[in-house]
Amino acid sequence: MSHLTIDQMLDNARAKLQRRYAFEMPRALADGAILVDIRPQAQRDREGTLPGALVIERNVLEWRLDPTSSARLALAADHDVEWIIVCSEGYTSSLAAAALQELGLHRATDLIGGYQALKAAGLLSIAVRAPHFAREVQSLASL
Repeated sequence: MSHLTIDQMLDNARAKLQRRYAFEMPRALADGAILVDIRPQAQRDREGTLPGALVIERNVLEWRLDPTSSARLALAADHDVEWIIVCSEGYTSSLAAAALQELGLHRATDLIGGYQALKAAGLLSIAVRAPHFAREVQSLASL
């Protein structure tokens, strides 16, 4: 039986994705995409947060975003949501986005360069202007 290397696995995953660049984030989020930070808590503590992004650690990602899962989030309403997955540098996020596509989330993708690319572009707060974030803040304010 033949085995893939991690580089081959990553190439296969990325071939399925229409990956996003940091400069594309303002338009993507304005159009309804949801930014998902999958970095573990220790990494977010070390590197910094991504305000406005939905934080879902990698180990539960599929359960939270699959619209058919009993553990899904309310935002996981259907298979047509554009989920943009972010890790630190854009490697783990590619594998995660490809796994989401296997669940039928055909618009799932990731951010080239990950958190580090957003930081370098000065776009760490870009998600706080996203429509889904504004709705969440509004709903919390009305409690």
